[in-house]
Order: sequence, then structure tokens, then C-alpha cells
Amino acid sequence: MISESILTGENVRLRPVQESDLPHFQRWLADEELRRWIGSVEDQPTMEEEFDWYLGRRQDPESVLWTIETNGGVLLGTTELRLSPPNRRAEVGISVLDRTHWGHGYGTEAMRLVLEYAFDELELIRVELTTDAANARAIRSYEKCGFIREGLMRNHRVFAGVVGDTLMMAILREDWLAAR
Repeated sequence: MISESILTGENVRLRPVQESDLPHFQRWLADEELRRWIGSVEDQPTMEEEFDWYLGRRQDPESVLWTIETNGGVLLGTTELRLSPPNRRAEVGISVLDRTHWGHGYGTEAMRLVLEYAFDELELIRVELTTDAANARAIRSYEKCGFIREGLMRNHRVFAGVVGDTLMMAILREDWLAAR
């Protein structure tokens, strides 16, 4: 589902994804390096594929999706919780798609807002993620938010013919609460 919640931090805001965001996402996904870090998008999607993705997310009750933007309204990317309600956990995905805003802490702040929502509002006990083991920038950001490295899946990903490893990370509710 597209979240109706608006989460506001010091520099970023998470708001519902709108159909008008889709051309930006589609344009950014032309960037091969960006697609490498996302891992689930091999080729630039067409607008029709982006719209199908959007509709699928709107109809999925176990997905909570937001657009990330600056508090000034500059669109940056997306973040999503893929829920497992019986287990009170979720997998989180986050993408700052606009490369001109990489390295400014927007992703870290957005992740903290998502974790606050996951643990305080949804009362989850675990939030997990996977990332390309070579994505040092993302890993540093996740660790700043309290994620712990839990495992390495060797030769788990192939992108543009290159085999790579996937790092598994997670944060538990008690760790989140203790850090606050």
C-alpha cells in the first residue's frame, strides 16, 4: 500500500508516492550504477512498467511505500517496508535515486524515520535488509542507524555479468529502543 502517513525529519520528509513521481523514477533508473546498488532493477523500466509497479504497491497490503523528499520539496527517491505481520518483522528497502544528493545524509535520516515508524507505530520486533556487499556508502549509513551485519551470501548477485556478494543486516526493536 502507498502509505498515507507523512513522516517529517529535520531535513527530509516521507510522503505518499504520487503518480507524478513516476517519470522522475523512470529517468533516474537509466543510470546503470544506480541500478547496480538497487539490485532488483536490471534495465531501465519503461513508463508502463513504472506505472505497473506503482499500482502493484498501492494494492499490496504488506508493503508500506513512501517517497523521500527534502523538506523543501525536492524529490530524492523511495523507501519501503515489506511486512511479515505474523512474524512482526519487515524488510526495508531505500533508494536515494537522485545522485546529486548522495552523501548528504538524506538516506540515513529517511531510514531513521522509517525505523521509528516500524518500531513505534507498527510495533515490529525486527527490521532487516540486504545490500550489495561492495556498497560501502550504504553500509555506513545502515550502521549509523543501528543495523548489525548478520551474514554474507557469497556469489549471491549478478549484475551486468559481474558476480557479487550480498550482505544481510538487521536491527531489533530492543536495540532501537536502547539507542534512543
